[in-house]
Amino acid sequence: MRLMIAALMFALSGQGALAACTGQNLFDTMPPEQAQAIEFASRDVPFRKGLLFQAVRGDQHITLVGTYHFGDARHQPMIERVRPLIERAHALYVEAAPEEEARLTRALTEDPTLMVDPDGPTLPERLSAPEWTTLSQAMSDRGTPGVITARMRPWYVALMLGVSPCMIRTMAEQGEKAEGLDHLLVAEAQEADTPVRSLEPWDTIFGLFDGLTPEQELDMIRASLPAASYADDYAVTLTDAYFDGNVWAIWEFGRFDAYANSGLSREEVDGQMALAQTRLMDDRNRAWIATLLAGAAAAGDDGIVAAFGALHLPGDAGVLSLLQKEGFTITRLDG
Repeated sequence: MRLMIAALMFALSGQGALAACTGQNLFDTMPPEQAQAIEFASRDVPFRKGLLFQAVRGDQHITLVGTYHFGDARHQPMIERVRPLIERAHALYVEAAPEEEARLTRALTEDPTLMVDPDGPTLPERLSAPEWTTLSQAMSDRGTPGVITARMRPWYVALMLGVSPCMIRTMAEQGEKAEGLDHLLVAEAQEADTPVRSLEPWDTIFGLFDGLTPEQELDMIRASLPAASYADDYAVTLTDAYFDGNVWAIWEFGRFDAYANSGLSREEVDGQMALAQTRLMDDRNRAWIATLLAGAAAAGDDGIVAAFGALHLPGDAGVLSLLQKEGFTITRLDG
Protein backbone atom coordinates (compact mmCIF):
# COMPACT_ATOMS: atom_id res chain seq x y z
CA MET A 1 0.00 0.00 0.00
CA ARG A 2 2.81 2.38 0.89
CA LEU A 3 4.36 1.88 -2.54
CA MET A 4 1.25 2.81 -4.45
CA ILE A 5 0.54 5.71 -2.12
CA ALA A 6 4.02 6.96 -2.93
CA ALA A 7 3.32 6.52 -6.62
CA LEU A 8 0.11 8.50 -6.32
CA MET A 9 1.90 11.23 -4.41
CA PHE A 10 4.35 11.44 -7.32
CA ALA A 11 1.36 11.93 -9.61
CA LEU A 12 0.06 14.74 -7.45
CA SER A 13 3.37 16.54 -7.19
CA GLY A 14 4.47 15.96 -10.76
CA GLN A 15 7.96 17.18 -10.08
CA GLY A 16 10.93 16.83 -7.80
CA ALA A 17 14.53 15.77 -7.89
CA LEU A 18 16.18 12.72 -6.49
CA ALA A 19 19.62 13.65 -7.74
CA ALA A 20 20.32 15.64 -4.56
CA CYS A 21 19.11 12.78 -2.32
CA THR A 22 21.32 9.97 -1.13
CA GLY A 23 20.46 6.59 0.25
CA GLN A 24 21.16 2.90 0.04
CA ASN A 25 19.59 0.54 -2.48
CA LEU A 26 17.87 -1.97 -0.21
CA PHE A 27 18.00 -4.68 -2.87
CA ASP A 28 21.77 -4.75 -2.26
CA THR A 29 21.42 -5.54 1.45
CA MET A 30 18.30 -7.71 1.68
CA PRO A 31 18.64 -11.41 2.55
CA PRO A 32 19.04 -13.59 -0.55
CA GLU A 33 15.84 -15.47 0.24
CA GLN A 34 13.86 -12.21 0.16
CA ALA A 35 15.33 -11.26 -3.22
CA GLN A 36 14.45 -14.72 -4.50
CA ALA A 37 10.90 -14.38 -3.16
CA ILE A 38 10.46 -11.07 -4.96
CA GLU A 39 11.72 -12.59 -8.20
CA PHE A 40 9.44 -15.60 -7.78
CA ALA A 41 6.41 -13.38 -7.12
CA SER A 42 7.17 -11.31 -10.23
CA ARG A 43 8.15 -13.94 -12.77
CA ASP A 44 4.71 -14.75 -14.23
CA VAL A 45 3.36 -11.18 -14.32
CA PRO A 46 2.69 -10.06 -17.92
CA PHE A 47 4.98 -7.27 -19.13
CA ARG A 48 6.76 -7.18 -15.78
CA LYS A 49 9.81 -5.45 -17.26
CA GLY A 50 10.18 -2.49 -19.58
CA LEU A 51 9.35 1.20 -19.81
CA LEU A 52 8.71 1.75 -23.53
CA PHE A 53 6.27 -0.23 -25.67
CA GLN A 54 4.37 -0.02 -28.93
CA ALA A 55 0.81 -1.29 -29.38
CA VAL A 56 -0.39 -1.87 -32.96
CA ARG A 57 -3.79 -2.90 -34.33
CA GLY A 58 -4.15 -2.54 -38.07
CA ASP A 59 -3.27 1.07 -38.92
CA GLN A 60 -3.66 2.20 -35.30
CA HIS A 61 -0.62 2.52 -33.09
CA ILE A 62 0.10 3.74 -29.59
CA THR A 63 3.52 4.37 -28.05
CA LEU A 64 3.39 3.79 -24.30
CA VAL A 65 5.92 5.25 -21.87
CA GLY A 66 6.11 4.18 -18.24
CA THR A 67 7.06 7.26 -16.25
CA TYR A 68 8.54 8.19 -12.92
CA HIS A 69 7.01 11.38 -11.57
CA PHE A 70 10.13 12.81 -9.94
CA GLY A 71 13.06 14.47 -11.63
CA ASP A 72 16.26 12.59 -12.38
CA ALA A 73 19.07 13.15 -14.87
CA ARG A 74 18.55 9.57 -16.07
CA HIS A 75 15.31 10.64 -17.79
CA GLN A 76 17.24 12.27 -20.64
CA PRO A 77 17.81 9.18 -22.83
CA MET A 78 14.09 8.40 -22.76
CA ILE A 79 13.26 11.99 -23.69
CA GLU A 80 15.64 11.83 -26.63
CA ARG A 81 14.10 8.58 -27.81
CA VAL A 82 10.48 9.67 -27.44
CA ARG A 83 10.87 13.24 -28.74
CA PRO A 84 10.51 12.38 -32.46
CA LEU A 85 7.50 10.18 -31.69
CA ILE A 86 5.81 13.04 -29.86
CA GLU A 87 6.63 15.43 -32.71
CA ARG A 88 4.80 13.16 -35.16
CA ALA A 89 1.97 12.11 -32.86
CA HIS A 90 -1.64 13.22 -33.13
CA ALA A 91 -1.63 13.80 -29.35
CA LEU A 92 0.20 13.05 -26.11
CA TYR A 93 -1.96 11.49 -23.38
CA VAL A 94 -0.90 11.85 -19.73
CA GLU A 95 -2.64 11.19 -16.44
CA ALA A 96 -3.37 14.89 -16.01
CA ALA A 97 -2.80 17.50 -18.71
CA PRO A 98 -1.74 21.00 -17.57
CA GLU A 99 -5.33 22.26 -17.49
CA GLU A 100 -6.42 19.38 -15.26
CA GLU A 101 -3.43 19.84 -12.95
CA ALA A 102 -4.30 23.51 -12.63
CA ARG A 103 -7.88 22.64 -11.69
CA LEU A 104 -6.67 20.22 -9.02
CA THR A 105 -4.26 22.78 -7.58
CA ARG A 106 -6.98 25.41 -7.52
CA ALA A 107 -9.44 23.06 -5.81
CA LEU A 108 -6.94 22.13 -3.10
CA THR A 109 -6.17 25.81 -2.52
CA GLU A 110 -9.78 26.98 -2.43
CA ASP A 111 -11.20 24.11 -0.38
CA PRO A 112 -8.89 22.99 2.45
CA THR A 113 -11.49 20.45 3.62
CA LEU A 114 -10.44 18.25 0.71
CA MET A 115 -7.28 17.51 2.72
CA VAL A 116 -8.31 18.51 6.24
CA ASP A 117 -11.21 17.23 8.35
CA PRO A 118 -12.37 20.21 10.45
CA ASP A 119 -15.06 18.34 12.39
CA GLY A 120 -14.23 14.68 12.99
CA PRO A 121 -11.96 13.16 15.62
CA THR A 122 -8.30 14.05 15.26
CA LEU A 123 -5.58 11.59 14.35
CA PRO A 124 -4.13 11.67 17.91
CA GLU A 125 -7.56 10.56 19.09
CA ARG A 126 -7.82 7.80 16.51
CA LEU A 127 -4.30 6.36 16.75
CA SER A 128 -2.48 4.88 19.72
CA ALA A 129 -0.09 7.17 21.56
CA PRO A 130 3.04 5.45 20.13
CA GLU A 131 1.57 5.57 16.61
CA TRP A 132 0.81 9.27 16.92
CA THR A 133 4.27 10.06 18.30
CA THR A 134 5.89 8.28 15.35
CA LEU A 135 3.55 9.89 12.85
CA SER A 136 3.98 13.37 14.26
CA GLN A 137 7.77 13.10 14.00
CA ALA A 138 7.62 11.68 10.47
CA MET A 139 5.36 14.50 9.30
CA SER A 140 7.52 17.07 11.05
CA ASP A 141 10.48 15.70 9.10
CA ARG A 142 8.40 16.44 5.98
CA GLY A 143 7.72 20.04 7.01
CA THR A 144 4.23 19.57 8.48
CA PRO A 145 3.88 20.21 12.23
CA GLY A 146 1.79 17.92 14.38
CA VAL A 147 -0.92 20.51 15.03
CA ILE A 148 -1.69 20.52 11.29
CA THR A 149 -1.19 16.78 10.79
CA ALA A 150 -3.74 16.08 13.53
CA ARG A 151 -6.58 17.32 11.33
CA MET A 152 -5.40 15.95 7.99
CA ARG A 153 -7.40 13.27 6.24
CA PRO A 154 -5.70 9.86 6.56
CA TRP A 155 -5.31 9.32 2.81
CA TYR A 156 -3.42 12.59 2.46
CA VAL A 157 -1.17 11.82 5.42
CA ALA A 158 -0.37 8.45 3.87
CA LEU A 159 0.46 10.21 0.61
CA MET A 160 2.90 12.48 2.41
CA LEU A 161 4.57 9.57 4.17
CA GLY A 162 5.19 8.01 0.77
CA VAL A 163 7.63 10.77 -0.17
CA SER A 164 11.01 11.03 1.51
CA PRO A 165 11.97 14.18 3.44
CA CYS A 166 14.84 14.72 1.02
CA MET A 167 12.49 14.75 -1.95
CA ILE A 168 10.17 17.22 -0.27
CA ARG A 169 13.06 19.53 0.60
CA THR A 170 14.40 19.35 -2.94
CA MET A 171 10.99 20.09 -4.42
CA ALA A 172 10.71 23.17 -2.22
CA GLU A 173 14.20 24.35 -3.14
CA GLN A 174 14.18 23.67 -6.88
CA GLY A 175 10.52 23.94 -7.84
CA GLU A 176 10.10 23.83 -11.61
CA LYS A 177 13.83 23.47 -12.21
CA ALA A 178 13.51 19.71 -11.68
CA GLU A 179 10.52 17.98 -13.21
CA GLY A 180 9.38 14.40 -13.54
CA LEU A 181 9.27 12.56 -16.85
CA ASP A 182 5.56 13.29 -17.33
CA HIS A 183 6.12 17.05 -17.20
CA LEU A 184 9.24 16.83 -19.34
CA LEU A 185 7.31 15.00 -22.06
CA VAL A 186 4.47 17.51 -21.81
CA ALA A 187 7.05 20.25 -22.41
CA GLU A 188 8.29 18.38 -25.49
CA ALA A 189 4.72 18.16 -26.79
CA GLN A 190 4.11 21.86 -26.22
CA GLU A 191 7.33 22.71 -28.04
CA ALA A 192 6.19 20.56 -30.98
CA ASP A 193 2.61 21.92 -30.91
CA THR A 194 1.35 18.41 -30.24
CA PRO A 195 -1.92 18.48 -28.25
CA VAL A 196 -1.73 17.21 -24.65
CA ARG A 197 -4.79 15.39 -23.33
CA SER A 198 -5.77 13.87 -19.98
CA LEU A 199 -6.50 10.24 -19.33
CA GLU A 200 -8.73 11.04 -16.35
CA PRO A 201 -10.55 14.01 -14.75
CA TRP A 202 -8.76 16.26 -12.27
CA ASP A 203 -10.87 15.11 -9.32
CA THR A 204 -10.25 11.37 -9.77
CA ILE A 205 -8.05 11.23 -6.67
CA PHE A 206 -10.89 12.23 -4.37
CA GLY A 207 -12.92 9.16 -5.32
CA LEU A 208 -10.10 6.64 -5.00
CA PHE A 209 -10.62 6.14 -1.28
CA ASP A 210 -14.41 6.34 -1.15
CA GLY A 211 -16.03 3.61 0.90
CA LEU A 212 -13.03 2.80 3.11
CA THR A 213 -13.88 2.04 6.72
CA PRO A 214 -12.31 4.26 9.40
CA GLU A 215 -10.00 1.36 10.30
CA GLN A 216 -8.93 0.88 6.69
CA GLU A 217 -8.08 4.58 6.54
CA LEU A 218 -5.86 4.28 9.59
CA ASP A 219 -4.25 1.12 8.25
CA MET A 220 -3.04 3.18 5.29
CA ILE A 221 -1.05 5.25 7.77
CA ARG A 222 0.06 2.28 9.87
CA ALA A 223 1.41 0.48 6.82
CA SER A 224 3.43 3.55 5.87
CA LEU A 225 4.89 4.47 9.24
CA PRO A 226 7.75 1.96 9.68
CA ALA A 227 9.33 2.71 6.31
CA ALA A 228 8.99 6.47 6.84
CA SER A 229 12.15 6.36 8.96
CA TYR A 230 14.23 5.05 6.03
CA ALA A 231 12.31 6.80 3.26
CA ASP A 232 15.44 8.04 1.46
CA ASP A 233 16.74 4.47 1.15
CA TYR A 234 13.28 3.36 0.04
CA ALA A 235 13.17 6.07 -2.63
CA VAL A 236 16.62 5.20 -3.97
CA THR A 237 15.67 1.52 -4.12
CA LEU A 238 12.49 2.12 -6.11
CA THR A 239 14.08 4.67 -8.40
CA ASP A 240 17.01 2.41 -9.27
CA ALA A 241 14.58 -0.42 -10.03
CA TYR A 242 12.58 1.91 -12.26
CA PHE A 243 15.59 2.93 -14.33
CA ASP A 244 16.55 -0.74 -14.62
CA GLY A 245 13.10 -1.30 -16.13
CA ASN A 246 12.34 -3.83 -13.40
CA VAL A 247 8.84 -2.50 -12.89
CA TRP A 248 6.91 -5.24 -11.12
CA ALA A 249 9.79 -5.89 -8.74
CA ILE A 250 9.03 -2.40 -7.41
CA TRP A 251 5.55 -3.56 -6.46
CA GLU A 252 6.68 -6.81 -4.87
CA PHE A 253 9.47 -5.06 -3.00
CA GLY A 254 6.79 -2.95 -1.31
CA ARG A 255 4.88 -6.09 -0.34
CA PHE A 256 7.85 -7.91 1.20
CA ASP A 257 9.10 -4.78 2.94
CA ALA A 258 5.66 -4.43 4.52
CA TYR A 259 5.73 -8.08 5.59
CA ALA A 260 8.99 -7.42 7.41
CA ASN A 261 8.48 -3.95 8.83
CA SER A 262 4.87 -2.76 8.92
CA GLY A 263 3.77 -4.67 12.00
CA LEU A 264 0.75 -5.97 10.07
CA SER A 265 0.14 -9.66 9.44
CA ARG A 266 0.81 -11.08 5.98
CA GLU A 267 -2.95 -11.36 5.49
CA GLU A 268 -3.41 -7.69 6.38
CA VAL A 269 -0.57 -6.65 4.06
CA ASP A 270 -1.97 -8.73 1.20
CA GLY A 271 -5.38 -7.21 1.80
CA GLN A 272 -3.99 -3.70 1.62
CA MET A 273 -1.97 -4.51 -1.46
CA ALA A 274 -5.04 -5.95 -3.18
CA LEU A 275 -7.06 -2.87 -2.24
CA ALA A 276 -4.32 -0.56 -3.49
CA GLN A 277 -3.93 -2.45 -6.75
CA THR A 278 -7.67 -2.33 -7.41
CA ARG A 279 -8.21 1.31 -6.46
CA LEU A 280 -5.00 2.93 -7.65
CA MET A 281 -4.08 0.82 -10.68
CA ASP A 282 -6.59 -1.66 -12.08
CA ASP A 283 -9.74 0.48 -11.93
CA ARG A 284 -7.93 3.46 -13.40
CA ASN A 285 -6.33 1.33 -16.13
CA ARG A 286 -9.72 0.08 -17.26
CA ALA A 287 -11.08 3.62 -17.31
CA TRP A 288 -8.18 4.79 -19.49
CA ILE A 289 -8.62 2.18 -22.19
CA ALA A 290 -11.66 3.79 -23.81
CA THR A 291 -9.79 7.10 -24.04
CA LEU A 292 -6.74 5.44 -25.57
CA LEU A 293 -8.82 3.49 -28.08
CA ALA A 294 -10.70 6.60 -29.16
CA GLY A 295 -7.46 8.54 -29.44
CA ALA A 296 -5.77 5.87 -31.54
CA ALA A 297 -8.80 5.58 -33.83
CA ALA A 298 -8.87 9.34 -34.42
CA ALA A 299 -5.12 9.62 -34.94
CA GLY A 300 -4.81 7.68 -38.16
CA ASP A 301 -1.25 7.13 -39.31
CA ASP A 302 0.06 9.74 -36.84
CA GLY A 303 -0.62 7.53 -33.85
CA ILE A 304 -0.59 8.70 -30.25
CA VAL A 305 1.86 8.65 -27.36
CA ALA A 306 0.66 7.83 -23.84
CA ALA A 307 2.87 8.48 -20.81
CA PHE A 308 1.83 7.50 -17.30
CA GLY A 309 3.20 5.90 -14.13
CA ALA A 310 5.19 2.77 -14.94
CA LEU A 311 3.24 0.55 -12.54
CA HIS A 312 0.19 0.94 -14.79
CA LEU A 313 1.93 -1.00 -17.58
CA PRO A 314 2.31 -4.59 -16.25
CA GLY A 315 -0.10 -7.14 -14.87
CA ASP A 316 -3.22 -8.95 -16.01
CA ALA A 317 -5.18 -5.71 -15.59
CA GLY A 318 -2.31 -3.48 -16.72
CA VAL A 319 -2.73 -1.19 -19.68
CA LEU A 320 -0.63 -3.42 -21.94
CA SER A 321 -2.65 -6.56 -21.20
CA LEU A 322 -5.91 -4.65 -21.61
CA LEU A 323 -4.81 -3.35 -25.02
CA GLN A 324 -3.70 -6.85 -25.97
CA LYS A 325 -7.21 -8.10 -25.16
CA GLU A 326 -8.53 -5.41 -27.53
CA GLY A 327 -6.53 -6.96 -30.37
CA PHE A 328 -3.33 -4.89 -30.19
CA THR A 329 0.06 -6.51 -30.68
CA ILE A 330 2.45 -5.35 -27.98
CA THR A 331 6.18 -4.90 -28.65
CA ARG A 332 8.74 -3.82 -26.11
CA LEU A 333 10.99 -1.11 -27.53
CA ASP A 334 13.57 -0.75 -24.75
CA GLY A 335 14.51 -4.39 -24.26
